[in-house]
Amino acid sequence: MNKNGRPVNILLIEDNPGDIRLTKEAFKETGMAVNLSVVTDGVEALQYLKQQNEYVEAIIPDLILLDLNLPKKDGREVLEIIKKDDKLMCIPVVVLTTSGAEQDISNSYRLHANCYLNKPIEFDKFFDLIQKVEDFWLSTTVLPTMIN
Repeated sequence: MNKNGRPVNILLIEDNPGDIRLTKEAFKETGMAVNLSVVTDGVEALQYLKQQNEYVEAIIPDLILLDLNLPKKDGREVLEIIKKDDKLMCIPVVVLTTSGAEQDISNSYRLHANCYLNKPIEFDKFFDLIQKVEDFWLSTTVLPTMIN
């Protein structure tokens, strides 16, 4: 629950089914009341965030977990669009990706990512990382209240 007593809404933008499953399981393990929505490509992510097509009633997330390497529209493009949109720009975006390339890290911060995290390969380390995301972004940080 957030400080207003409601579950935290998180949008996971990830195309890897294994990483989606791990993320869902890891958030269940934290015990935090989280509504985790998942989209699997950049085009779908933007439709969700802009409440278009099948997502007209989508809840604007409190936090976005974004993979960089996505089909249809790259995560870098998605990040840039989010951070240029007046309605979406205040949503914290945590880049959660396997890329450790310095160019990806620098570009993500240049595009105003709020955080850049490398996805660990090991199951236990992945769970630990999600716990740290929960501890910081959902328990410690005060997130903006988004109005649909």
